[in-house]
Amino acid sequence: MDLERYFAKADLIPAIVVEEKNGEVLMLAYMNRESLRKTMETGYTWFYSRSRQELWNKGATSGHLQKVKRIVADCDDDTLLVYVDQTGVACHTGNYSCFFKEIWRDQDE
Repeated sequence: MDLERYFAKADLIPAIVVEEKNGEVLMLAYMNRESLRKTMETGYTWFYSRSRQELWNKGATSGHLQKVKRIVADCDDDTLLVYVDQTGVACHTGNYSCFFKEIWRDQDE
């Protein structure tokens, strides 16, 4: 599969990781060509760390692995949804999802 279409606009693309079982958004990370290729080859998530400037395999140290079930591109081919079976927690803080800090809610609902 030619992956170049997903990197036509940038060398890094957002990868939104979603729990396959319930649709919960777990985290956002970035992928480059190599990390996407490794993810597809191994069946486990690989990302590119912008701060460390290197590839990282989610859960390799913690054991909180993400087994990839499917990957879906958006209509512009510049963002990915990565559906996974999450082992343990996704967030380095110990929370299941990285999205746990509610900052606003419509009070009319």
